[in-house]
Amino acid sequence: MATGNSYLLALDQGTTSSRALLIDQQGQVAGMAQQEFRQIYPEPGWVEHDAQEIWDSQARVVKDLLRKLSGQDRLVGVGITNQRETTVVWDRKSGRPIANAIVWQDRRTAAYCEQLKAQGYSEKIQSKTGLVIDSYFSATKIRWLLEKVPGARDKAQRGELAAGTIDSWLIWQLTRGQVHATDVTNASRTMLYNIHKGEWDQELLDLFEVPKSMLPEVKSSSEIYGTIDKELFGHAAPIAGVAGDQQAALFGQLCLEPGMMKNTYGTGCFLVLNTGSQPIVSQNKLLTTIAWRLGKETTYALEGSVFIAGAVVQWLRDGLGLIANSKDVEALAAKAKDNGGVYFVPAFTGLGAPYWDPYARGTIIGLTRGTGREHIARAALEAIAYQSRDLVEAMRADANIPLKELRVDGGASANPALMQFQADILAAAVVRPRCLESTAMGAAYFAGLATGFFPHLDALKNLWQRDARYEPQMPESERRRLYGMWKAAIKHASGWARDAEVQV
Repeated sequence: MATGNSYLLALDQGTTSSRALLIDQQGQVAGMAQQEFRQIYPEPGWVEHDAQEIWDSQARVVKDLLRKLSGQDRLVGVGITNQRETTVVWDRKSGRPIANAIVWQDRRTAAYCEQLKAQGYSEKIQSKTGLVIDSYFSATKIRWLLEKVPGARDKAQRGELAAGTIDSWLIWQLTRGQVHATDVTNASRTMLYNIHKGEWDQELLDLFEVPKSMLPEVKSSSEIYGTIDKELFGHAAPIAGVAGDQQAALFGQLCLEPGMMKNTYGTGCFLVLNTGSQPIVSQNKLLTTIAWRLGKETTYALEGSVFIAGAVVQWLRDGLGLIANSKDVEALAAKAKDNGGVYFVPAFTGLGAPYWDPYARGTIIGLTRGTGREHIARAALEAIAYQSRDLVEAMRADANIPLKELRVDGGASANPALMQFQADILAAAVVRPRCLESTAMGAAYFAGLATGFFPHLDALKNLWQRDARYEPQMPESERRRLYGMWKAAIKHASGWARDAEVQV
């Protein structure tokens, strides 16, 4: 690594791994370290992480990465991006979590969410937060922990507990408990934050029985939060940019104008549309969310979330043993000339937008004696593209904006066959940038603007470079047939867990 260079450090804390990246002033990744951590499944539909393990893994990759810096290299600032909604509650004095973190995929509070809907809270919560009532978000997770962990509610009432999403947990650790903060994008995913007033909503805090004293201070996406304790890594750089992973990816893709849209193919799949300074209330079960806040200017977005995307490939590897490595799925799927009539709905933890069905379960349908491993692999990949089209259809209806192109990032966007199928099933161009680290880049851009590493927004625009463009080639009749079969498969997966309970 060259001597005397300046870098930004981006922490990308994801659902399955913690990563750290060094970003230079040309917007290039100058170094990266990554470590996976455990996924904990205590009961069907439950997903947990050990928050201490998350911090340990994040600290380890930062140490590994910073060892590569010379004594003359300078760390200008730190940006943090994180898996959203995943919720940690910890003791302020000891700094230890009171229980495992409840992950965004977790469905344990689904029945309580159904009660809230039955009690007529849907419109009120959507009008304040832009969100639909679902166990996906943090509010019901905090409530569950306060109810189920012995002594937690009493401690919370005495101001002894802190609660937050993963960004807040990392900030607390990086500053040795000196700063309890979050940014507007993460706050907007809790179901406790009023996205119009820009504050924690007392009426919702009362509804979910969450003491305000537990919650972090909410800041913009690009400002100085505090300074990393120098004893941790030998650098006392400012934490200067924070955003939830999907908003960070939207910014990292430089979708800065209203109407620009990106899709991130990670553990889940997340389609986000920049709607500018005005929030659009969805009529099609999408989420209205904050894209970012720069200074006093708030940008809003529409978002659709697919819970299981790249995670289906992980399941083919770990659950079925169909492949030895995730990258092998492309070659296996390519052995099938088509899906052989097989459709795979990967609703392992229910279905997200636009269905919001926590009782849906994974379904593989259309099996015959001629079905092989390759057909299941292909159907799994195609499911990622079908679910993304579900989101695009809802977004087209809400925003009344024609889709000219879709900017893509995340691990699976490197799969040419999947990206071509995505373009085909959408009937729109799919564009992939040279740098697929859009999430980390967004965090770095936010930190760079706050520290002067990047002088202004226009300086960022030249950093985005196209790698590949996929144009639709599929005949309309075939597109209509395939998508129609997908919608039929969805019907078979819907409500399965509830129906099973009824039968019992």
